[in-house]
Amino acid sequence: MSEPVTIIGATGDLGFGLAVRWARAGIPIIIGSRAADRAAEAAERVRAVVPDAQVEGRENADAAAAAPTVVMSVPFAGQAATYKAIAGSLSAGRLVIDATVPLATAIGGKPTQMIGVPAGSAALQAAELVPDGVDVVSALHTVSAASLTDLDHRLDEDVLVCGDRRDANAAAIALIGRIEGLRPIDAGRLQVSRVTESLTSLMISINIRHKTHAGIRIIGV
Repeated sequence: MSEPVTIIGATGDLGFGLAVRWARAGIPIIIGSRAADRAAEAAERVRAVVPDAQVEGRENADAAAAAPTVVMSVPFAGQAATYKAIAGSLSAGRLVIDATVPLATAIGGKPTQMIGVPAGSAALQAAELVPDGVDVVSALHTVSAASLTDLDHRLDEDVLVCGDRRDANAAAIALIGRIEGLRPIDAGRLQVSRVTESLTSLMISINIRHKTHAGIRIIGV
């Protein structure tokens, strides 16, 4: 049996899309939200899409403590507060996959624009906020939430993964690779997230202009 995965923010589009894709792959899912009832509602939505899903909803701190891997999929405006709320639930050896993007929507701007982060990126900020011994890996910034949620849509794209420890990167790559049609690629150390996060605004711009849900493909790898 697969180990469970906690998704903080699966009440949102990207987190929900990941939840249904992993649930279909047979991975038990724990959905975290600030309110346990909202998490439970999201779990019911997952079951409506994947009837045999092993999924439950819990309050964020409880959800974070319940699985060895936590996926952070929250708007940038709530990222720091969420990490502070779950810090006590994250012990050394845990893996956090951070999909947060500092889009300008956090300050009322456009989704095609980015805002500066003093730490350098959302993932680098996350690394400063988690307890010692917790690995932060940055990933999933170029995958369309709409494409993930639509299980009839055939995925065929790459996912850039970056982090400071090869073992943590490999664990994230193995998990992401459980979603059929996604090819995760190790893009290097966590500092590369300064670049990979900004690709989200690029993809949003392309999708708006061409009315599509584009992905990326790295050739030669």
